[in-house]
Amino acid sequence: MAEKIYTAEDCDPQALRGKRVAIIGYGAQGRAHALNLRDSGVEVLVGQRIGAGHARAVADGFQPMPLMQAARDADVVNVLLPDEVHGKVFNQYIAPVMHSGQVLMACHGFSYHYGLMVPPPGVDYVLVAPKGAGPQVRHQYELGGGVPCLIATSPKARPESLQIGLAYAAALGGARAGIIPTTVAAETETDLFGEQVVLCGGVNQLVIKAFDTLVEAGYAPELAYFECLHELMLTVDLLHRGGIAYMRKMISNTAEYGDCYSGQRIIDDNTKQRMRQILTEIQNGQFAKKWIQEVEAGMPALEAQRAATEQLPIEQVGRTLRARMPWLKAD
Repeated sequence: MAEKIYTAEDCDPQALRGKRVAIIGYGAQGRAHALNLRDSGVEVLVGQRIGAGHARAVADGFQPMPLMQAARDADVVNVLLPDEVHGKVFNQYIAPVMHSGQVLMACHGFSYHYGLMVPPPGVDYVLVAPKGAGPQVRHQYELGGGVPCLIATSPKARPESLQIGLAYAAALGGARAGIIPTTVAAETETDLFGEQVVLCGGVNQLVIKAFDTLVEAGYAPELAYFECLHELMLTVDLLHRGGIAYMRKMISNTAEYGDCYSGQRIIDDNTKQRMRQILTEIQNGQFAKKWIQEVEAGMPALEAQRAATEQLPIEQVGRTLRARMPWLKAD
């Protein structure tokens, strides 16, 4: 358990008083941060190139400016762009104009941890990571609440930089749910591990393999889709709301017994050993190195995988079935 969870009592809004915060990138997280900060009384500068994000920022009442100008004029600079462009954007537009006393921020530690963004001398970095997607960060704030946040600083950061980070998290609404201290390494490594082993890689492959098993056994693809993908939402929602024990209480006794009877035969100690190997590759930088090389090459492997995914049988039958369920229309 974390030694301390910060609440509103630990956050001094005066730490951001009179300071300008530059939001670099007006995507899902950038928009939520900019709006929540503004509504909390913080002066916000939006650094955004011409395009959809620029138009949306204007519609929300901001006056977007070039990235370099926003980074130069702000006291706090938060880079809310995709990880793979952090290094290029930071080195070209942000680092050259940063000066001592500024605070550099991000909502994920990847670029700090793997050296894509190295703050100039006199510039501290702070990580404030809301544990929710941008629209959820905004929605919960509008409801009078907030999503929990993680917070971390550079090892030799000034005490006031932590206070700025806490005030920033509170302005997002995070203090209402709790701000949990961590390290950049821990946030980065656990985030990547969760994505690869459970949330994205693990779940997707489990669904695909289960669907293929039923179809290869002669069952209709529509049945396989419903049982292996469509109904996953029901279980995940229960897990999200109340945890594993709650989920097991809410499903049928037959399903609960099947969980206990078969679950550990699918995900066993051999699976756990492979999980450890993936964690090692994250910790030693092997995954980050491969990802950076993939980006520099133009992402050919990722593009090939995207094309292959579109042709999967489960995707083909899924598109047909989802067309009959308009309430599932994807954004």
